[in-house]
Amino acid sequence: MRAAAAPTTPNQHTRGPAAAVFIFTSVDPKTKDTQLCVSLCSRMTSVDQVAAVGQVLVDPGVDLTRRFRALFTLKNLGGAEAIDWISKAFTDDSALLKHELAYCLGQMQDTRAIAPLSAVLRDTQQEPMVRHEAVINGLCVAETCQLAVRRLEWLQAGGDTQLDDGSADKNPYCSVDPAPPALRTSVPELRSILLDESLPLFERYRAMFALRNLGNEEAVLALGDGLQCSSALFRHEIGYVLGQMQHPAAFPALRAALERSGENPMVRHEAAEALGSIGREECRAVLQQYRGDGERVVKESCEVALDMLEYENSEQFQYADGLVRLQG
Repeated sequence: MRAAAAPTTPNQHTRGPAAAVFIFTSVDPKTKDTQLCVSLCSRMTSVDQVAAVGQVLVDPGVDLTRRFRALFTLKNLGGAEAIDWISKAFTDDSALLKHELAYCLGQMQDTRAIAPLSAVLRDTQQEPMVRHEAVINGLCVAETCQLAVRRLEWLQAGGDTQLDDGSADKNPYCSVDPAPPALRTSVPELRSILLDESLPLFERYRAMFALRNLGNEEAVLALGDGLQCSSALFRHEIGYVLGQMQHPAAFPALRAALERSGENPMVRHEAAEALGSIGREECRAVLQQYRGDGERVVKESCEVALDMLEYENSEQFQYADGLVRLQG
């Protein structure tokens, strides 16, 4: 689950799509790298151009990997028109796509996205993983809402000052997370908190993001142990942060999560996308193996992850290339 985007991320346009400067992440669609690429556009992006990208997104006859790229192009463009097009795609029959729609609307940090996200949350016909990303059914929904409330309480208590005074490591990945990082301490201490299921989920999430922000191999291995915890929501978030880190030491734990046929599809989905983000040949082999999986969301996640892996190993300037494809 993700909330909204940090101030330095794409989509900070407050006056719709007619903005001349676009900032795109240079890697996969989930801000899983620290590098940003700035594209200065010589002309304004028109409503017609946004609509053209939107038409690709909502067209079920278009390859899913291309629709994903259109989605993240709209996310990066931002504005009312982009939000409208993203919202229209919630009628699609792909749970994976709708999950990513909700993720992108949250990351845009635009109040105009509140209405469509609220509608998804209220719609009990939507898949749990979709409602989760909108903040979501069952235990995962309850846990997600609890996290959101705790984060709001932390912000209202002035907890964000801890991030400014240097007592906690800052997030290098340009995502807004469901919990702030824990105060700086050792990896063994953070691992102990991470795996202690008697603690509040919010505190364990804080340990998770502190380990992610450390970014070293010891932290990666500690996070990998979290893929054995009982909460599917927690395991899903572990998969996400391992994808952000793009560290090859995460490969064994992520492969094992994807290979577990009894694992929650939401967790297997994140494991697949994380493997695509790491982008190594051993990741490709595993993703190829499961691209025909009987669970649709896993199958589609492997297809998207393979496209991400190709991007990681290419000379392409940006993943969100919807406008470039229009010009082509």
